[in-house]
Amino acid sequence: QVRLLESGGGSVQAGDSLRLSCAASGRSLTTYTRAWFRQAPGKQREFVARIDRANTTYYQDSLKGRFTISVDNAKNTVFLQMNSLRPDDTADYVCAAASIPSGLPADTSSLYDYWGQGTQVTVST
Repeated sequence: QVRLLESGGGSVQAGDSLRLSCAASGRSLTTYTRAWFRQAPGKQREFVARIDRANTTYYQDSLKGRFTISVDNAKNTVFLQMNSLRPDDTADYVCAAASIPSGLPADTSSLYDYWGQGTQVTVST
């Protein structure tokens, strides 16, 4: 059974940085596409970033330059470095994994097989 466990969330001020981690257990996810999604109160879940098994990265256009996704395959862990945080980044951040061939679109949550429970990020002014 695959389990994804996020950590690193918290309450910060605008302009601060956070690094989220998502550790997988149960099987190696090195051949999976791994992603971060987020959901703010009263809003739909939205795609944040993903990294495929070729280590190619994709981002929501509005987050490019501030967020960086990376993996440590030896630790079966994916990270999300978030810089220059803004109040509208406040959300529950959830990691996910999907068995999708590299290069195919994978920004839709329904494509993902495994999900974590999320970690809350709150950014205040």
